[in-house]
Amino acid sequence: MTTPEVDNARLWSSLMTLSEVGRYTDERTGLLGVNRLALTDADKAGRDLVKTWFEQAGLTVRVDRIGNVYARRAGRDDSLAPVMAGSHIDSVPTGGAFDGALGVLAALEAVRSLNDAGAKTLRPIEIAFFTDEEGARFGTDMLGSAVAVGRITLQEAYSLCDETGTSVQQELSRIGYLGAAEERISPPHAYLECHVEQGPILEAAGLDLGLVTGVQAISWQQLEIHGKSAHAGTTPMDLRKDAGLVASMINLRMHEMATSGNYGQHMRATMGRVSPVPNRVNIVPGKVVCTVDLRNPDDASMARAEADLANYFDELQQSHGVHIERRQTARTDSVTFDAKVVAQVGQQMQALGYRHEPLQSGAGHDAQEMASLCATAMIFVPGQYEGISHNPREYSTPEACARGANVLLRVMRNLADEA
Repeated sequence: MTTPEVDNARLWSSLMTLSEVGRYTDERTGLLGVNRLALTDADKAGRDLVKTWFEQAGLTVRVDRIGNVYARRAGRDDSLAPVMAGSHIDSVPTGGAFDGALGVLAALEAVRSLNDAGAKTLRPIEIAFFTDEEGARFGTDMLGSAVAVGRITLQEAYSLCDETGTSVQQELSRIGYLGAAEERISPPHAYLECHVEQGPILEAAGLDLGLVTGVQAISWQQLEIHGKSAHAGTTPMDLRKDAGLVASMINLRMHEMATSGNYGQHMRATMGRVSPVPNRVNIVPGKVVCTVDLRNPDDASMARAEADLANYFDELQQSHGVHIERRQTARTDSVTFDAKVVAQVGQQMQALGYRHEPLQSGAGHDAQEMASLCATAMIFVPGQYEGISHNPREYSTPEACARGANVLLRVMRNLADEA
């Protein structure tokens, strides 16, 4: 059985065409980036474009009640569970052309290549793109895939709101992607995802691809720190209830925790959002809304870090006269991918002569949700400029993208021919 190769130029053309949807110019650098925030008009336009490509490839498309889009290629025995591949096409507000989009379009290119070769598979193949993987708008990452596997209920997802108070359900309806298909999916035979690494390891090591073994634990919280607004010139320092100061102290403590080694050598901690109220130069902030993003490959170390940080919140409330409201917006344990499918991915990398090494993902992906349903694996493609991502400078070469897509194609076909 000869497996066809992907059309490198066609894959690259698809990536560049989709990158025009939501295109913006970064004010600081002048670089062109992508802003397809989930369920915005730009996201709708991207969805419409990719859905059209699915249909042109002869795939049957369905949209479920959380807006996940699935495109099916029939198998010789269409009653068998499908092999699924995909990712997402939404972005952060300051995104690039590859995050998520590569996984969806590499899967599409794999199917196109099978079509070109007239190759039929025993099992059906499905391509998926999931709603709001990023979590940048509604505060919960992997939203669509989490609903699909049952970790989050449909009603919970519908009730999530952005900063303007607009809900997920309202926006799905507005952009025409409040589908009718059942949101909970039956377990696929396997799930595969090709993705840019979003980090510096592969580029620094001169590797062609990364063999992903799993995803580390992730914990997100939103904090509302309530203090007391006061005049910056007349209020003595010892009489203040400064919510801005407390937010800064939490940020500093998170940094100290992540660099201390007490929670493992690979802990990450980030306060990505800090919004003071009233946000004026001469007023002590009476309120701050901020976020906590913790990552750790070890579940026990993550739990200990979360508990210690919670204790620190209590200390700050006592010592600085503030009140801290906390809300967990996302929480996933570490995930280990299926050893047999990971081995198959490694075998195909080896067969194609690609230099590769196993590594764990530091970012969250839809694959970690799908791993609760079926055998799952990921392929990492190296990025340039130290693998920078969530940034207009995000870039992976056409050759690197094609390598990832060719491995995806081979593994997809092998899995789809398993009885």
